[in-house]
Amino acid sequence: MSQGPLKGLKIIEFAGIGPGPFCGMLLSDLGADVIRIDRKGGAPGGSDDVTFRGRRSVALDLKNPKSVELCLSLMATADVVFEGFRPGVMERIGLGPDVALARNPRLVYGRMTGWGQTGPYAMAAGHDINYIAISGALHAMGGRDKPVPPLNVVGDFGGGSLYLALGILAGVLHARETGEGQVIDCAVSDGAASLMSMFYGFKSSGRWKDEREANVLDGAAPFYDVYQCADGKWISLGPIEPQFYALMLEKTGIDDPQFQKQMSREDWPELKEKLAAVIAQKSCAEWCEILDATDACFAPVASLEEAPKHPHNVARETFVDIDGVVQPAPAPRFSATPGAIQGPPPRRGEHNESALSDWGVSAEDIDALKSAGSL
Repeated sequence: MSQGPLKGLKIIEFAGIGPGPFCGMLLSDLGADVIRIDRKGGAPGGSDDVTFRGRRSVALDLKNPKSVELCLSLMATADVVFEGFRPGVMERIGLGPDVALARNPRLVYGRMTGWGQTGPYAMAAGHDINYIAISGALHAMGGRDKPVPPLNVVGDFGGGSLYLALGILAGVLHARETGEGQVIDCAVSDGAASLMSMFYGFKSSGRWKDEREANVLDGAAPFYDVYQCADGKWISLGPIEPQFYALMLEKTGIDDPQFQKQMSREDWPELKEKLAAVIAQKSCAEWCEILDATDACFAPVASLEEAPKHPHNVARETFVDIDGVVQPAPAPRFSATPGAIQGPPPRRGEHNESALSDWGVSAEDIDALKSAGSL
């Protein structure tokens, strides 16, 4: 039995890669009943497919008309369906939004793509790095010499999954209020651009230079960067506000008067060199002992191996171990209706019978689907 604020919400997810599965994970973690439609005959999946956790898998041959009809019947009772194919693929299968909404006018139909359903790039292949490239985000990240891809958290997951989840929930509220479903065109490139809103505002006001390592938040400022310790590990410092900056100077033992010129961009390069020299005199553990949990705006740079063991993360149970796979716990947290990992990543087709039965498909119809080679 699921738990969380989205308990009772029925969602169909057509399996894909990247932002689609992560969105499905977020919705499942918050209690939604998510059936994932997998491709029959594909790879079985495993416990390390973390973003597939918490759903039930039904494996179908979508080239079979009986599979298409089954999907439409499921959509008729669902609150949400979402997919992550190129524009036109679902229409060619016979599962496009027009057909789906004709069956269920209250349905929220989410479409997750890199470029969106329209525009010159709409039909072109791409990946996260390309989507954030045209948003302005990639240009702003990295060193002076070149932009550096920030993993795929800014585009796929930040600009894609989170915006699709937000759009889905907004669509559900609207459908419950009006009885009217709708289509959500969620493009990673749009979401990445939206995430850059503050910086476009800064640029317009003259507070942001359109170049890398030239601004407070992009590694140019000595008080907002990472520094290597004596043991080769790294720490992060971010005391932007004057009182926090003053505390950082006190804790690090810096009394050089040049450091009083905190916002003097001309002094930043030299100040950064001096601060780096100070940090390099002690190990990461020593700096943690001095700076941990203070207002100096400090944290050690934890690796994927170290992060689950950090005392703050341990205290908050930020990570959990499921079948030997350490992974982040559901977020955010709710006081009255806490979310939970609804189950491990399913094997492909693991819930062919149980999930369909729970969603109202009769045993006779399930047997017929099996006989037809659809299931």
